[in-house]
Amino acid sequence: MNYYTLSPSDKLKGFVRFFWVFEIDNITKPYIYRSMADPCCELIFHYKGQYDELTKSGERTSSFFSGIHSQTQHYRRFITEESFGIFGMYLYPFASQQLLGLPGNELTDQMPDLSSALGRPGAELEEQMILAGSNSERYNILTAFLENHFHQNPVDEHPVCSAIRHIIHSPKTYSVRELAEYYHLSERQFERKFKEHTGFTPVKYLRLVRFGKACDHYTEFDNKSLTEIALECGYYDQSHFIKDFKQFSGYHPSAFFSGQAEGTEWREQLD
Repeated sequence: MNYYTLSPSDKLKGFVRFFWVFEIDNITKPYIYRSMADPCCELIFHYKGQYDELTKSGERTSSFFSGIHSQTQHYRRFITEESFGIFGMYLYPFASQQLLGLPGNELTDQMPDLSSALGRPGAELEEQMILAGSNSERYNILTAFLENHFHQNPVDEHPVCSAIRHIIHSPKTYSVRELAEYYHLSERQFERKFKEHTGFTPVKYLRLVRFGKACDHYTEFDNKSLTEIALECGYYDQSHFIKDFKQFSGYHPSAFFSGQAEGTEWREQLD
């Protein structure tokens, strides 16, 4: 197994959190990956192998080779029986508008293939990414595509975009009133613009971010209790933590943090 991340270019760092590569060779049994609820969006390219999606009834449906996995409040399950290689880009939800011309609120909870989302340019980008000879070449191809698109279609950034970055990267938990006041907006203006950029109310988005921060403690479970993780991430008590975790992942947090969850091996590469 190989998982690693790459930093974006200076031109993209306000929109892209990082690029990532995930590869597994010599698979001897079905590999199931579970994507969790997530406050951010991903652009995904399968350059080797392909996943099928598992529905709640256990049936398999074909997934895309390349597409967008948008910010979402739901979890999904995917399966493959072959070696695979995936190149991804993890971006802020508002960046889909600036970089791809796709409003964030229209993508929320969706997973369109790249051709459907971007038309011919998407199909051409998919072909280039799949045929590229290395991941460094894929990085350069995708970076050039996004920088060129942003240069041709500049969009003025709303203060809510800064608020979203603030929420994601700050260790502190904020109220909607505090955020609105800090960015010099009324609560009503803030909530309207926030939903326009993310597809979620600020309250729901804060829950998603808090859940994501809890998941980031995966490798620390040997040294911290569930209560400690919950309190560090801004949960009032363990019961609220468990409720959110089950809703956004399908797992009790004890199962996730003890290594029993599907497709969590890549998190161990983050040490």
